[in-house]
Amino acid sequence: MDYYGIGFSNIRLPNSSESYIYKYDRRVNQFPEEVFLHEFLHTLERNSKEYGYEIPELHAYESYGYKNETVFGQKEWYKDYMNKEIVTSVGNVGLPQEIYKLKPAKNSNFENVTERTDVFKEPENILDEIKQIIDRIKTKIEERG
Repeated sequence: MDYYGIGFSNIRLPNSSESYIYKYDRRVNQFPEEVFLHEFLHTLERNSKEYGYEIPELHAYESYGYKNETVFGQKEWYKDYMNKEIVTSVGNVGLPQEIYKLKPAKNSNFENVTERTDVFKEPENILDEIKQIIDRIKTKIEERG
């Protein structure tokens, strides 16, 4: 995931189409975009710390009285975290408004080695689509041994 040069995070999804993450179930994943938001917030958390801002740890929601809700996960925590509306005895804390406009503090954040994979590439024509199907069949055969 890349957000206009602000930062990046990797999200790995299971290869199995039988995984529950590919099936909408309002009891389990009504807020499925939570994983994308969570990883993006880790990027902003890192950037904030590198710029010298003191902010809460993203995983410290329980320390501030927030709960992981059954259906909505940590939606309230993320909303308050992003808007600097986490109430404490010394005032509100959370991500500083400026962090949304700043690039990562270190150039090394732009130097990531990624192997090009065509797994997520959308076919551009019928030949690409056929090749993708054949590649999937080959992978299934290799997995079965």
